[in-house]
Amino acid sequence: MTQTPAAGAAGPAGSGTTAYNAQRIALVLVDHGSRFQAANDMLADVAKLVRDLSGLERIYHAHMELAEPSIRQAFEAAVRDGATTVVYHPYFLSPGRHSMSDIPRMVAEAAQEFPGVAYCVTEPLGLHPKIGEVVLERAGLRPAPRGAGAGESSQ
Repeated sequence: MTQTPAAGAAGPAGSGTTAYNAQRIALVLVDHGSRFQAANDMLADVAKLVRDLSGLERIYHAHMELAEPSIRQAFEAAVRDGATTVVYHPYFLSPGRHSMSDIPRMVAEAAQEFPGVAYCVTEPLGLHPKIGEVVLERAGLRPAPRGAGAGESSQ
């Protein structure tokens, strides 16, 4: 079960990080977790990247299993640091059992210890043009010029 944050907690796009910090929102990126420490460390690096890009004060990372911090530990840290709303983002490409069922259940269990704290679980990364750009970049390819989609001539 996913609870919706307090009205206006997420705010409209472009409302600025000052508003988010004043509202005491925490963002937690959560992945599966791995036996390989380098994979776990990468999520911490992504959280730092998001923190640097956003200017948000309360950005954390957590692993569903196999490594720490756990979902519960990240929730506790966010509340300890003053968050009144905790937003969990499953760092998964596609919706599946973990992102749509297991993580929301685990977040709800962690939230039971903090009845005055609003929380929600977002959709996973999913389909977004920037993901396509990253795939092309990793493959050493460039995006097609605007208007030159598949099967169209670039002339």
